[in-house]
Amino acid sequence: MTDTPIRIYVDADACPVKDEIYRVALRHGVPVSVVAGNFIRVPQDPLIERIAAGSGMDAADDWIAERARPGDVVVTSDIPLASRCVKAGAEVIAPNGKLFTEETIGMTLAVRNLMTDLRSAGEVTGGPRSFSPRDRSAFLSALDQTLRRIHRRRADQAATSQNLSQG
Repeated sequence: MTDTPIRIYVDADACPVKDEIYRVALRHGVPVSVVAGNFIRVPQDPLIERIAAGSGMDAADDWIAERARPGDVVVTSDIPLASRCVKAGAEVIAPNGKLFTEETIGMTLAVRNLMTDLRSAGEVTGGPRSFSPRDRSAFLSALDQTLRRIHRRRADQAATSQNLSQG
């Protein structure tokens, strides 16, 4: 894990925090893959890569899930994609700052499936609450803390490897 660079994958089609991701990623020197079904505008910066995954039903999700690995960060509000990426070992953050982990993704996926079933049966369940400045702030904090945690973990692993090879 320590020899591959950290990368942020953004499920970009409906992501309200792309500008915040760019700002934090550039501060940390971390490359970003902005993945959308089709063309999406991104800043001109060598660390920011635009990916048009195609217009298939889950093309962008599949592209991200096939590449997400331990030490990567995935930003998505798509629960099934979050589940796939957590299982692959990636750190997954929703745009509101919620962290998806192995401990929480099962229940989150179950609730999502239940709500889908209720809506398909005609129940009015309402939609998600609107995105707020508090959500944006929580996201910024979660992304920054996650990147710091990955950097720290890699530094600790490198030090342990170095100590083992010297001892």
